[in-house]
Amino acid sequence: MIRRLSLATMALALSTAFPAAAHIQIFTGTLSGAAEAPPNSSFGTGSVTVTVDDHDFTMRVQTTFSGLTGNVTNAHIHCCTTTPGVLTAGVATPTPTFPGFPSGVKAGSYDRTFDMTLISSFNSAFGAAAGGTALAAFNALVGGMESGRAYLNIHTSFVPGGEIRAFLAPSPVPEPETCALLLVGLGLVGFAARRKLAA
Repeated sequence: MIRRLSLATMALALSTAFPAAAHIQIFTGTLSGAAEAPPNSSFGTGSVTVTVDDHDFTMRVQTTFSGLTGNVTNAHIHCCTTTPGVLTAGVATPTPTFPGFPSGVKAGSYDRTFDMTLISSFNSAFGAAAGGTALAAFNALVGGMESGRAYLNIHTSFVPGGEIRAFLAPSPVPEPETCALLLVGLGLVGFAARRKLAA
């Protein structure tokens, strides 16, 4: 009875703890030369994940890349194209490049979380066009990503305008109830396993 009660208590705690996940939005993309505008012959590839927390006003940018023809000069998120998935747009994130992004290499990775309450987390031109405040710029950038009109690209000495890029697409985030049920299920499996070992 005590163990059943502890599992019920755990389920209740998880169901109240997980609603914070509802503030998380995840955007992903696959980087390639073919996705650039205009397309190029690069064999470079990569992936990007952008995680936005609209409760804490943070944006985490994670990317890996390899096989570039040229050496990296800079990297950004651009926003917002007039048509989803095509064309080009101005730089939305800090210039001349993401702070700390690997430079002068053909392969690497990057992982940084930005405080989006700071206007310095945006290109000044993008911030001004959005209304001049960090909140307005944040809303414009997230809106661009939600509508498929924002992309990350990596510029190199081979293609100064961008060797590989990926439009950012919304990726599903598990519902809080799904996470809670999964963890409760794992707890029950562990409980059953312990009972079987004790028998």
